[in-house]
Formats: sequence, C-alpha cells, structure tokens
Amino acid sequence: MIGHHFQRFLWTSLVGLAFTSLRAQQVHDIDLSPPPEALKRGHLMLGGHTPQGDSLLVNSQYVELNQVPFVPIVGEFHYARYPADFWEESILKMKAGGINVIATYVFWNLHEYTEGEFDWQGNLDLRRFLQLCAKHHLYTIVRLGPFAHGEMRNGGLPDWLYGRPFEVRSNDPGYVAYVERLYGQIAHQLQGLLYKDGGHVIGVQLENEFQHSAAQWELSYPGTAPEYTVAARDEQVTHAGVSVSHIANENEAYGQDHMVNLKKIAYAKGLDVPLYTATGWGNAAIVPRGSLPVTAGYVYPTWAPPAPSPFYLFKDIRRQPDYSPVSYETTLYPSIPAELGSGIQITTRRRPTVLPESLEPLIVRTLGSGSNGIGYYMYHGGSTPSRDGKYFSEEIGGLPKISYDFQAPIGEYGQLRPHYHSLRLLHLFLESYGDRLAPMTTYLPANHASLTPTDTETLRYAVRTDQHAGFIFLNNFQDHVATHDLSGLQLRLQLPDAAIQLPERGTFTLPSGTSAILPFLLNLEGTLLRTATVQPLTILRPEGQAHYVFFSHEGLPPELVFAGSPSVKTENCRATTQNGSVTVRGPADEIFRFQLEGKNFLVLPRALALQAWKSHDEHLLFSESTLLEQDTGWQLLSLGTPLAQVLVYPTVKTPVQVTGATLENMRSPSKLLSAFQLRFREITPDVHVEQVTPNKYTLSAPSGWQGLHDVFLQIHYTGDRAMAFVNGQLVADHFYYGPPWEMGLRRFKAPLQQQDMTLFFHPIRKEYAYLTDLSEAALPDFSEATSVLEIKKIDFVPEYAAFFHWQ
Repeated sequence: MIGHHFQRFLWTSLVGLAFTSLRAQQVHDIDLSPPPEALKRGHLMLGGHTPQGDSLLVNSQYVELNQVPFVPIVGEFHYARYPADFWEESILKMKAGGINVIATYVFWNLHEYTEGEFDWQGNLDLRRFLQLCAKHHLYTIVRLGPFAHGEMRNGGLPDWLYGRPFEVRSNDPGYVAYVERLYGQIAHQLQGLLYKDGGHVIGVQLENEFQHSAAQWELSYPGTAPEYTVAARDEQVTHAGVSVSHIANENEAYGQDHMVNLKKIAYAKGLDVPLYTATGWGNAAIVPRGSLPVTAGYVYPTWAPPAPSPFYLFKDIRRQPDYSPVSYETTLYPSIPAELGSGIQITTRRRPTVLPESLEPLIVRTLGSGSNGIGYYMYHGGSTPSRDGKYFSEEIGGLPKISYDFQAPIGEYGQLRPHYHSLRLLHLFLESYGDRLAPMTTYLPANHASLTPTDTETLRYAVRTDQHAGFIFLNNFQDHVATHDLSGLQLRLQLPDAAIQLPERGTFTLPSGTSAILPFLLNLEGTLLRTATVQPLTILRPEGQAHYVFFSHEGLPPELVFAGSPSVKTENCRATTQNGSVTVRGPADEIFRFQLEGKNFLVLPRALALQAWKSHDEHLLFSESTLLEQDTGWQLLSLGTPLAQVLVYPTVKTPVQVTGATLENMRSPSKLLSAFQLRFREITPDVHVEQVTPNKYTLSAPSGWQGLHDVFLQIHYTGDRAMAFVNGQLVADHFYYGPPWEMGLRRFKAPLQQQDMTLFFHPIRKEYAYLTDLSEAALPDFSEATSVLEIKKIDFVPEYAAFFHWQ
C-alpha cells in the first residue's frame, strides 16, 4: 500500500509541476504571412512641391518627403498663449524633444477683437513665430479656424459674431464673407512662408470638429441652458468633447459641402499647401479626398466619467480609427493623429491627473496599431491672454481664467516634465527608423478583438512588418486599472519565409507599466539583426561611421542575436557563437558596446537613455540639465542646482569651451564617454514672501535675480485654487489637483521691480465634485473641518544658464 500511495503521489506531483510550467510559460504565436494591402497613390487631392524640387506627398498609408516615407511628429504650441520674447527658446525645447512639426491655432477673437481691426503684433505676431520655426528647420501646420475651440472664449469666435443675422459655422453668405476676410488676413501673414514658396508651412487645418463638437457662447445668463457655437441644423450631432458619435447625421452632405467651401476659400486667398487637415474623429465632416482626416485619443478626459480607456489595446487603427464611426473611407488615408492627449486641462468640476508614465505606452500602442504619425495636444502649455478686463479662456466651461498648462510635456512656463523625456525615446526612434516603419503593415494576434481594457492577464502586443523585417510592439500599461508583471513570455513569429522566436532561448518578463518596441530581422547595412530584447533608440554617423544605439528595459535581459558568425569585439559584454548566429549579452543597468562587421553598437540602460540629447554633428549628449543646441554650440539650463554634468558619446577629441560657468573635469562612468561638468556661482534669488492675511501673501523681488536665467516659484499647498495679482491685475492662476503650483517669474521681472505680487488662495471644500479625481495623497483631511486651506511650503528655485561648444 505504501508503494501504491507513493506512486500516486509522484504522478500527481509531476502532473501538477507540468501544469504549473505550462501556466508559467505563455507562448504567443502570430501569423505574419498574409499579404499586405496594396498601396494607393494619386487618389488624394493633396501634396505639393517647392521651387527647389522638393516634394511632400500623401498616399493611402503614409506621407512621403522627397519620395521617402516621412513620419510627422507634431507638437501643439499656441503662440498667442506664450510671451513672444521666449518663443525661440520653447521652439528649441520642442526640437530637442524630437518634434519635427509644430501645430498652432489662429484664434480669431484675439486677432479681430474689434470688428474690422486686425492685430498681428507682439504675442499675436504669427508671422514672426512661423519664421522662428523655419529658422530652426521645423515644419509648421497652421490651424486656421474660423472655429478652433482650444478651450478659448467662444472657441475662438469673436463676441461680435453672436448677434449677427446669420448662423455661424454654416454656408450662410454673411458668415462666409467674414471667413473670407479672416483667411485673407492669415494668408497675408503667411505670404512667402508656404512650402510652395520654399518655406516650412506644410499644412493648414480647416475648421475644427465640424459636425462633432462646439464651445459654449460666453454671452449667456446664469441658470440658462448651454448655448453652443454651432448652426441649428448641427445641434443634434454636437458633443461636449472628443467622443464616439452614434448619432445619424442627416446633414452629412451639407457638412462636406461646407468643408469643401472652406478649402476653396483658403486656396483662393493663397493658402496653397500640401496638407489640408480636418479633424476626422466622431463622424466629423472632412473634405472627401481633399483633406487628411486626423485622429485623437484622450485617456483622461474631463468631459467623460473616469474609466479604463481602449487606447492601450492594439488594433488596426487605420481601418478602425479611435472614436469610430467616422465619416470617411478609412482605407484611402493614412492614420495620423493630431490630438493625442499628452495632458489635459483641469476645470472647476473635473481635475484628473495625467500620469506621466501613461504617455509612452499610448504612443507605442498607437504606432504598433498602424499610425504613421504622432500629434500631441498639447505638447507645450501656455497662459490664455486677457484684454480690457475680459478673459479669453473658456470660463463658462469651468476653465482657469489664465492657466492653460494642460499638464503638457512642456509646461505653462517652459518647464520640462518627465513625459518630455520618455516621449523623446520614441521620437529619436522614429527619426532613425520611421522611413522603415511607415510602409510596414500591422499584424495582430488572433485574440486581439476579445481583449478588454480590464484584462491585465493577457499580453498586449502587435507586429509591424514588410514580411522581411519588422518591429514587435509590447504594452503592459492600462489607465485606471492596476497591472502586474507578466512573466514566462515567449513570442513566435511566422513569416512567409522564416520563423522567429523571441527570446531565442527561454522566456522574458514584461514588468507592470512597461511598453517596448523590439526589432527582428533588421538589416543594418548588411548586418542582419535577427532578434533583440533591447529597443532601438537612434543611429549616429559621426565622421561617416555607423553607431547603432539601443536601450534596455527592466525585466528584459539585454540580448542581441545576429545572423552569421562574424567576429565581435566587446566592451563590458560577452558574445557567443552557436548554430550560425552570434548572441551578444550585457548588463541591463550598465552601458556596453561592441563592434561587429565594422559597425558600432551601443546599449544604454533606460535611465541613461532618458537623459539623451542628439546633436547635429551626430553625437549623443547625456545630462539631467536641459540642453538646447544652437548654431555654434549648446545652451545648458540647470534647474535648482549650480552643478551640471554632461556625458558625450562618441568621445569628444577637442577641448570643450564654456561661457557663463566654470568648466571642471569629472570622472567618466565609462571609457566610452567623455565627461565634464559646469559649476555656476551659486545664487540665492532675492525674492521674499510675507503672509498678510490667512489666505493672502505678498511676493517681492525689488532687485530681481541678476545672474539667473529664471526663478521658479513652487508653492506646495492644499486648497481649491490660487491666483496671482500684480497691481491688482490677475496675471496667473492655478487649480489644485495635487502637484505644487509652479510659476516662472522671469516674465514678471519688470513689473516686480515696481510692484509686489499678491498671492490669493481659496480653500477646498468637502462637497466639491472633483475630489473623486484626486489621488489619495492629494486628498485633504476633512475630519475636523468642511473646508481646508494649507500653505505647506514656498520655494524659489533658481535656473542657471551657460553655453558650451567644442570644435
């Protein structure tokens, strides 16, 4: 009996172990053999040429620049919401972040405040803004309006339109006459700057969300029903924000006719550009075959209840755009987003926090699903202007009167946020590999349609390939749902003529919150990279020699497998040859390099890759400071510390020269990198705060802050809102949602030398609806009171500036 029981126990144990092993290892098979869809050309009334012979064309799958696939990386920045004195610095920040196209709104009500009187001066100097973008080789898209939204008063329509005897956003002759005048004024500002003239303005957007959304008219009365900036015929299809629309549009033909009419007006006024864009989500009207329908994705909207979004599930995004159904035949156009919410503007009623770590997975998912462009709204925050005591923010919608920070990668005062750096990883990848990625088809696993946002057990992935090479897109992030590490993963890809397994041996783990892009069968100028568990970052060519740069992810031990048996020279890594391939493995938390077939390969830990800044002369610089490349060198901005460190790859062979700081030697963490540091003379800003009432403070800076680039006021408080006044005029405001209120003081430097600033704080109350949006750490303690106001700490953070270069 003992032997019998032992045999049964042994058998049960072995079966259990086998079952556990099967559960622990997740093998994911995907068939990449179905042929891709044929490319269509010549069917769209888009595209253009320069006098120099350059071309910008659009086919059914991607944009082509000089017959080469081009992936536009578009960042929204509103010139009218930022001081003109600082435009150039912000443009350089956007370029350093990897943006190659800047989009901006023309807000009609700012430029024609009084009917018939147009203002294009100062912060409204659109022409100068576009010239600065061109100076730094950035393309631009001008969003013409007439309706814009952008959380602007009346959505950008002038107040004086409200009482006119016609309907706005219609083909009524009275309204069209005003639009013709507006477009003519804009065309005059853009004269000579268009792509057809050899300029950098490659596109204009016609209207915005026509037959989908609108803003409220500010001329209203308390307690009355909302009245929207929309023609009566379109009221039934109008939504409060970017949404899915299942409402049948009985006036679809009229909507298309209106958009066609707007394009004809723009063209007649001289706005002849390669790209006419139109918002395409939620059944909005476009110019059929004559405009590029652009898409959107807002993970943390203020106009909808908080819920797990579908924007982290891979799909065929070209055939089924987000916020479908749409009004156009999707297979005729490429998928290019214009409004991926890289933040959100909080309101009096809704105050969600956009997690910085949510943006990188959103873009990985969007690219993996088949998009061939990226568009951020907003990439750079700003401050909405006022005039004659009138605020131009959409106050009726609960917006701050001034702040339009939007939790963007670049904040209201030019401050760089964590998602600025994480998104740059993807922008550098697209700069080097976008021309290969764009023609590739998206392939999805058989179970993709059954996945839901709350499913955190199943691996989310997609593959893009031309059936010769490709990229695997992985995601383990989901908004409003906690994810966990997915372990024991293995991918098996079946191509028409090859089978690929990742990793080549064993399995890998995809940690919670991680997204990744991994290459396979990538031909690197004759060297075939079969598979890799590291992500491509960029390609450098200093002195004509190729350097392929990758970075590693936590949970994925770095491994690169090459076809053939070439000799490998390694530094801080090891290479093994087996079964006709070479495998290179290195540490995940250290930099390593190897040389193979005359090419250099560099693998960085992710933490170092997040500090990477790419130079015109094909170097990578690494620094926690902000590095802005100019014609003759680099401007370095150091926030909060008088010591800034810089690493350079490949090593610099000539002396570094510095102005504005002292150059010091430092020990490099790797012989592969040059290293130096800049030390500033430490300065304590001459700024003082004094409490004058329980909820009011005065800020004084009589002597300014000589020797500093800027000073950032950081106020850690718990309350409902805060306001700043100079000489009784509101100059800044802030709605509380957890993070401290940050304010760059340099724009107020001149008035602060004459007047103090008054800071006015308001308590948060227990009954406020937006409390459900706040994190647990941001929630106040109402156990002893129904309202709370607590000013915890006020800091003044100096920002230093220097300039360096090497020959």
